[in-house]
Amino acid sequence: MNKTVVEAPGIFHFLTQADGVGKFLFGVLCVMSVLVWGVLLQRAVKMYADKTKEKQFNEQFWNANSLEDVSKMVEAQHVQHPFANLTRTVMVAKQQFSGQKAGRLAEVGGMSEYLTREMRKALDEQSAKYESGLTLLGSIAATAPFVGLFGTVWGVYRALVNIGMSGAAGLEQVAGPVGEALIMTGVGLAVAIPAVLAYNMLNRYHRLATGRLDAFAHDLYHLALVGEVSQMSPQKRKLSEVPAAA
Repeated sequence: MNKTVVEAPGIFHFLTQADGVGKFLFGVLCVMSVLVWGVLLQRAVKMYADKTKEKQFNEQFWNANSLEDVSKMVEAQHVQHPFANLTRTVMVAKQQFSGQKAGRLAEVGGMSEYLTREMRKALDEQSAKYESGLTLLGSIAATAPFVGLFGTVWGVYRALVNIGMSGAAGLEQVAGPVGEALIMTGVGLAVAIPAVLAYNMLNRYHRLATGRLDAFAHDLYHLALVGEVSQMSPQKRKLSEVPAAA
């Protein structure tokens, strides 16, 4: 005796029965999913590249004889990396400070204060770059479940309308809208969960990368000041070591 196997309708079968609102919400969730995976893949590739460049730059930096050699190396190789950019900022700031004949408000406080301000600006700019995409991921993670929930509510509403218009709660009246409603809930979760995981991963990378960059900035700051003091004449160096009068 042959048995007829009835295939269960797939997701696209239910979507073909959705109205304009349901299709629009499904499209919004699809766009959100593309944005999540696009940001995640882009940042993952950049994170891997930055990690490799960071290791190479640290080796070259600490094996160099002076900051001037590091600066020449950075300019010659056209290195584009947070550590290299910070080093370039410090060297440019030193040259600008030393080349000023007339005092400016920016130079008030001496070389130490000037370097601190320039490095802080560079660190803030890099921190903003590290946070790129986090706002988008957080927004999608927070809104995608509610978009799917709205689709669920709309599907149930359509099912109730069909029942009211037909006067009978037949399976053919409720199967399509209810199936659409369940699918929208699942799609909303499928978009939100990767967004949350990606947000947490990138946020952790941001904290760790910022910590490493801050530690490097601390070392670079002191190396820049030590180099400045070592280039003074013996008379100026002796005067700089005299404590200020009370």
